[in-house]
Amino acid sequence: MNRTFSLGDHELTRIGLGTNRLSATPADRSFLEEAVEAGVEFIDTAHLYTDGESEATIGATLSPYPEGLVVATKGGYEPSGGVARLRDELERSFERLRIDCITLYYLHRVHADTPLEEAMELLAGYVQEGRIEHVGLSEVNVEQIERARAVVPISAVQNEYSVSQRMHEAVLRHCEAEGIAFVSFYPLKKGEDPPRLRELAEAHDATPSQIRLAWLLGQGHQVVPIPGTRSIEHLEENLGALELELARAELEALSAG
Repeated sequence: MNRTFSLGDHELTRIGLGTNRLSATPADRSFLEEAVEAGVEFIDTAHLYTDGESEATIGATLSPYPEGLVVATKGGYEPSGGVARLRDELERSFERLRIDCITLYYLHRVHADTPLEEAMELLAGYVQEGRIEHVGLSEVNVEQIERARAVVPISAVQNEYSVSQRMHEAVLRHCEAEGIAFVSFYPLKKGEDPPRLRELAEAHDATPSQIRLAWLLGQGHQVVPIPGTRSIEHLEENLGALELELARAELEALSAG
Protein backbone atom coordinates (compact mmCIF):
# COMPACT_ATOMS: atom_id res chain seq x y z
CA MET A 1 0.00 0.00 0.00
CA ASN A 2 1.26 3.45 -0.89
CA ARG A 3 1.66 5.66 2.17
CA THR A 4 1.69 8.85 0.09
CA PHE A 5 -0.34 10.43 -2.69
CA SER A 6 0.62 12.88 -5.41
CA LEU A 7 -0.66 16.43 -5.63
CA GLY A 8 1.31 17.76 -8.55
CA ASP A 9 4.91 17.84 -7.38
CA HIS A 10 3.91 17.27 -3.74
CA GLU A 11 4.12 13.78 -2.23
CA LEU A 12 2.01 13.80 0.91
CA THR A 13 1.05 11.35 3.64
CA ARG A 14 -2.28 9.77 2.73
CA ILE A 15 -4.05 10.57 5.99
CA GLY A 16 -4.67 14.26 6.46
CA LEU A 17 -6.22 16.38 9.18
CA GLY A 18 -9.67 17.97 9.04
CA THR A 19 -10.02 21.18 11.05
CA ASN A 20 -13.71 22.09 10.94
CA ARG A 21 -13.81 22.54 14.74
CA LEU A 22 -10.43 24.24 15.22
CA SER A 23 -10.53 27.54 17.11
CA ALA A 24 -8.11 30.18 18.36
CA THR A 25 -7.32 28.62 21.73
CA PRO A 26 -3.89 27.83 23.20
CA ALA A 27 -4.86 24.16 23.28
CA ASP A 28 -5.71 24.08 19.57
CA ARG A 29 -2.55 25.96 18.60
CA SER A 30 -0.48 23.51 20.61
CA PHE A 31 -2.33 20.64 18.96
CA LEU A 32 -1.48 21.94 15.48
CA GLU A 33 2.21 22.08 16.34
CA GLU A 34 2.07 18.54 17.71
CA ALA A 35 0.17 17.33 14.63
CA VAL A 36 2.91 18.52 12.29
CA GLU A 37 5.56 16.97 14.52
CA ALA A 38 3.60 13.69 14.45
CA GLY A 39 3.82 13.55 10.66
CA VAL A 40 0.73 15.34 9.30
CA GLU A 41 1.55 16.83 5.88
CA PHE A 42 -1.95 17.66 4.58
CA ILE A 43 -4.25 19.97 6.55
CA ASP A 44 -7.79 20.74 5.36
CA THR A 45 -9.71 23.86 6.31
CA ALA A 46 -12.30 26.25 4.82
CA HIS A 47 -13.35 29.88 4.88
CA LEU A 48 -16.45 29.08 6.92
CA TYR A 49 -14.97 26.71 9.52
CA THR A 50 -15.54 28.15 13.02
CA ASP A 51 -16.36 31.52 11.42
CA GLY A 52 -12.85 31.85 10.05
CA GLU A 53 -11.02 30.86 13.21
CA SER A 54 -9.80 27.60 11.72
CA GLU A 55 -7.91 29.34 8.91
CA ALA A 56 -6.70 32.13 11.18
CA THR A 57 -5.43 29.72 13.83
CA ILE A 58 -3.56 27.67 11.23
CA GLY A 59 -1.95 30.81 9.85
CA ALA A 60 -1.02 32.22 13.25
CA THR A 61 0.44 28.91 14.43
CA LEU A 62 2.17 27.43 11.40
CA SER A 63 3.13 30.31 9.12
CA PRO A 64 5.79 30.38 7.73
CA TYR A 65 4.85 26.82 6.83
CA PRO A 66 7.36 23.99 7.17
CA GLU A 67 8.65 22.53 3.92
CA GLY A 68 6.45 19.64 2.82
CA LEU A 69 3.28 20.84 4.59
CA VAL A 70 0.23 21.60 2.44
CA VAL A 71 -2.77 23.52 3.75
CA ALA A 72 -5.85 23.21 1.55
CA THR A 73 -8.85 25.49 1.95
CA LYS A 74 -12.26 26.08 0.40
CA GLY A 75 -14.69 28.87 -0.41
CA GLY A 76 -18.09 29.34 -1.98
CA TYR A 77 -20.22 27.27 0.37
CA GLU A 78 -23.09 29.77 0.64
CA PRO A 79 -25.58 29.83 -2.25
CA SER A 80 -25.77 33.64 -2.50
CA GLY A 81 -23.23 36.19 -3.66
CA GLY A 82 -21.94 34.40 -6.73
CA VAL A 83 -18.43 34.82 -8.04
CA ALA A 84 -17.91 38.15 -6.25
CA ARG A 85 -18.46 36.46 -2.90
CA LEU A 86 -16.14 33.60 -3.84
CA ARG A 87 -13.42 36.13 -4.71
CA ASP A 88 -13.89 37.93 -1.38
CA GLU A 89 -13.68 34.66 0.57
CA LEU A 90 -10.56 33.63 -1.31
CA GLU A 91 -8.85 36.92 -0.52
CA ARG A 92 -9.74 36.51 3.14
CA SER A 93 -8.21 33.03 3.07
CA PHE A 94 -4.90 34.47 1.88
CA GLU A 95 -4.96 36.92 4.79
CA ARG A 96 -5.96 34.43 7.47
CA LEU A 97 -3.55 31.73 6.35
CA ARG A 98 -0.75 34.31 5.96
CA ILE A 99 0.21 32.88 2.61
CA ASP A 100 0.84 34.27 -0.87
CA CYS A 101 0.01 31.10 -2.81
CA ILE A 102 -2.58 28.50 -1.75
CA THR A 103 -1.44 25.04 -2.79
CA LEU A 104 -4.97 23.59 -3.11
CA TYR A 105 -8.18 25.63 -3.23
CA TYR A 106 -11.58 23.96 -3.57
CA LEU A 107 -14.91 25.31 -4.69
CA HIS A 108 -16.80 24.24 -1.57
CA ARG A 109 -20.16 23.72 -3.29
CA VAL A 110 -21.72 24.05 -6.73
CA HIS A 111 -24.82 26.29 -6.70
CA ALA A 112 -27.53 26.68 -9.28
CA ASP A 113 -27.37 30.49 -9.24
CA THR A 114 -23.59 30.55 -9.91
CA PRO A 115 -22.57 28.76 -13.11
CA LEU A 116 -19.78 26.30 -12.36
CA GLU A 117 -17.83 27.55 -15.34
CA GLU A 118 -17.80 31.13 -13.97
CA ALA A 119 -16.37 29.95 -10.64
CA MET A 120 -13.73 27.91 -12.43
CA GLU A 121 -12.79 30.87 -14.65
CA LEU A 122 -12.21 32.94 -11.52
CA LEU A 123 -9.96 30.27 -9.98
CA ALA A 124 -8.18 29.73 -13.30
CA GLY A 125 -7.23 33.41 -13.21
CA TYR A 126 -5.64 32.96 -9.79
CA VAL A 127 -3.75 29.93 -11.11
CA GLN A 128 -2.40 32.01 -14.00
CA GLU A 129 -1.30 34.70 -11.53
CA GLY A 130 0.56 32.10 -9.46
CA ARG A 131 -1.65 32.61 -6.39
CA ILE A 132 -3.30 29.17 -6.50
CA GLU A 133 -1.32 26.08 -7.42
CA HIS A 134 -4.08 23.45 -7.66
CA VAL A 135 -7.88 23.68 -7.97
CA GLY A 136 -10.32 21.26 -6.35
CA LEU A 137 -14.07 20.63 -6.06
CA SER A 138 -16.22 19.45 -3.15
CA GLU A 139 -19.41 17.36 -3.16
CA VAL A 140 -19.66 16.99 -6.92
CA ASN A 141 -20.63 14.35 -9.43
CA VAL A 142 -18.72 13.10 -12.48
CA GLU A 143 -20.51 15.43 -14.88
CA GLN A 144 -19.59 18.46 -12.77
CA ILE A 145 -15.97 17.35 -12.57
CA GLU A 146 -15.75 17.17 -16.34
CA ARG A 147 -17.43 20.57 -16.80
CA ALA A 148 -14.89 22.09 -14.43
CA ARG A 149 -11.97 20.35 -16.16
CA ALA A 150 -13.02 21.97 -19.44
CA VAL A 151 -12.03 25.31 -17.85
CA VAL A 152 -9.13 24.49 -15.49
CA PRO A 153 -7.27 21.31 -14.45
CA ILE A 154 -8.81 19.68 -11.35
CA SER A 155 -6.30 18.10 -8.97
CA ALA A 156 -8.57 16.97 -6.12
CA VAL A 157 -12.19 16.17 -5.35
CA GLN A 158 -13.43 16.17 -1.78
CA ASN A 159 -16.64 14.19 -1.23
CA GLU A 160 -18.14 12.37 1.71
CA TYR A 161 -17.11 8.73 1.60
CA SER A 162 -16.66 5.97 4.16
CA VAL A 163 -17.45 2.33 4.87
CA SER A 164 -20.90 3.53 5.94
CA GLN A 165 -21.50 6.08 3.15
CA ARG A 166 -20.65 5.11 -0.42
CA MET A 167 -22.97 7.19 -2.58
CA HIS A 168 -19.95 8.68 -4.42
CA GLU A 169 -18.51 5.37 -5.61
CA ALA A 170 -18.69 6.48 -9.26
CA VAL A 171 -16.83 9.70 -8.46
CA LEU A 172 -14.09 7.81 -6.63
CA ARG A 173 -13.57 5.45 -9.57
CA HIS A 174 -13.56 8.35 -12.03
CA CYS A 175 -10.95 10.22 -9.99
CA GLU A 176 -8.79 7.11 -9.76
CA ALA A 177 -8.94 6.63 -13.52
CA GLU A 178 -8.11 10.29 -14.21
CA GLY A 179 -5.33 10.68 -11.64
CA ILE A 180 -7.33 13.06 -9.43
CA ALA A 181 -6.89 12.86 -5.66
CA PHE A 182 -10.13 11.72 -3.98
CA VAL A 183 -10.25 13.34 -0.53
CA SER A 184 -12.72 11.63 1.79
CA PHE A 185 -14.40 13.78 4.43
CA TYR A 186 -16.31 12.22 7.33
CA PRO A 187 -14.21 9.07 6.75
CA LEU A 188 -15.06 7.74 10.22
CA LYS A 189 -18.80 8.30 9.95
CA LYS A 190 -20.36 5.54 11.99
CA GLY A 191 -23.46 3.57 12.21
CA GLU A 192 -23.26 0.43 14.28
CA ASP A 193 -19.93 -1.33 13.69
CA PRO A 194 -20.65 -4.42 11.58
CA PRO A 195 -19.43 -7.67 13.19
CA ARG A 196 -16.87 -8.16 10.41
CA LEU A 197 -15.28 -4.78 11.21
CA ARG A 198 -14.95 -5.66 14.89
CA GLU A 199 -13.46 -9.06 13.96
CA LEU A 200 -10.87 -7.41 11.71
CA ALA A 201 -9.94 -4.91 14.39
CA GLU A 202 -9.28 -7.74 16.81
CA ALA A 203 -7.38 -9.79 14.23
CA HIS A 204 -5.09 -6.86 13.31
CA ASP A 205 -4.71 -5.60 16.89
CA ALA A 206 -6.22 -2.31 15.72
CA THR A 207 -9.11 -0.05 16.62
CA PRO A 208 -12.35 0.02 14.59
CA SER A 209 -11.44 3.53 13.43
CA GLN A 210 -8.11 2.30 12.11
CA ILE A 211 -9.87 -0.46 10.18
CA ARG A 212 -12.27 2.08 8.67
CA LEU A 213 -9.32 4.18 7.53
CA ALA A 214 -7.38 1.17 6.25
CA TRP A 215 -10.45 0.17 4.21
CA LEU A 216 -10.48 3.63 2.64
CA LEU A 217 -6.77 3.50 1.87
CA GLY A 218 -7.41 0.17 0.14
CA GLN A 219 -9.95 1.72 -2.26
CA GLY A 220 -7.32 3.33 -4.48
CA HIS A 221 -3.86 4.83 -4.31
CA GLN A 222 -5.17 8.42 -4.58
CA VAL A 223 -7.81 8.09 -1.82
CA VAL A 224 -7.00 10.46 1.04
CA PRO A 225 -9.07 10.39 4.28
CA ILE A 226 -9.09 13.62 6.31
CA PRO A 227 -10.51 12.67 9.74
CA GLY A 228 -11.08 15.66 11.98
CA THR A 229 -9.80 15.75 15.53
CA ARG A 230 -8.34 18.13 18.10
CA SER A 231 -6.72 15.35 20.13
CA ILE A 232 -3.13 14.29 19.53
CA GLU A 233 -4.00 10.81 20.83
CA HIS A 234 -6.76 10.42 18.24
CA LEU A 235 -4.51 11.86 15.55
CA GLU A 236 -1.78 9.33 16.29
CA GLU A 237 -4.38 6.56 16.27
CA ASN A 238 -5.54 7.73 12.83
CA LEU A 239 -2.00 7.87 11.46
CA GLY A 240 -1.48 4.34 12.75
CA ALA A 241 -3.83 3.12 10.03
CA LEU A 242 -1.01 3.74 7.56
CA GLU A 243 0.71 0.69 9.07
CA LEU A 244 -2.25 -1.57 8.25
CA GLU A 245 -2.85 -3.30 4.96
CA LEU A 246 -6.05 -5.26 4.59
CA ALA A 247 -6.09 -8.22 2.25
CA ARG A 248 -8.31 -8.02 -0.82
CA ALA A 249 -10.71 -10.54 0.73
CA GLU A 250 -10.93 -8.42 3.88
CA LEU A 251 -11.63 -5.26 1.89
CA GLU A 252 -14.34 -7.04 -0.07
CA ALA A 253 -15.90 -8.46 3.08
CA LEU A 254 -16.19 -4.99 4.60
CA SER A 255 -17.57 -3.58 1.36
CA ALA A 256 -20.20 -6.29 1.27
CA GLY A 257 -21.05 -5.88 4.94
